[in-house]
Amino acid sequence: MTEFDPKTLDWAKMDGLVPAIVQDAASDEVLMLGYMDRAALDATLAEKMVTFHSRSKNALWRKGETSGNILDLVEVRMDCDQDALLVLATPRGPTCHTGTTSCFGDQGAPGVGFIGELERVIQSRAGADPTTSYTAKLLTEGPARAAQKVGEEGVETALAGRCGDDAELISEASDLVYHLTVLLKARGLAWGDIVGELQSRHQ
Repeated sequence: MTEFDPKTLDWAKMDGLVPAIVQDAASDEVLMLGYMDRAALDATLAEKMVTFHSRSKNALWRKGETSGNILDLVEVRMDCDQDALLVLATPRGPTCHTGTTSCFGDQGAPGVGFIGELERVIQSRAGADPTTSYTAKLLTEGPARAAQKVGEEGVETALAGRCGDDAELISEASDLVYHLTVLLKARGLAWGDIVGELQSRHQ
């Protein structure tokens, strides 16, 4: 987690409050906007659960304290003007009080952020009945079976890329990404691990 000194924030600009944009750490979907004072930020950093200052109640408010839909803190970043925060978090359920994933609608994560949602779907199927869930069946059979499917889908994707049309390539590549995600899950890994490796190579 990137460390910064809360004292360097421009608390005076908005009378002791700073806007805090909450983003899903896995999918990059923007979940909500809240406001933090120094006490809310300190509580967030100390307890690793996102806490805001409620302007209507003039008190601290931990997201999910009544619904259970807590936001587990991953990282806090400060903007260049030192007067706003980006909060990366892992949600334990819908963020919005209306029941949607995000307070900005239920369109889902943008772009490749859907991979993060796919990981959550696969995680949710891990305990399902293998006779009714293909994902659960793959996970029950273990990494070897998932790796075999990745190999098969990899060959089919390569063939589609060489000889097929765009629709076939997209279809086969989608099968490959799904089975690779299952394999990572079966090995206790996630796409975040892959991204981390790619980032280290880039640097």
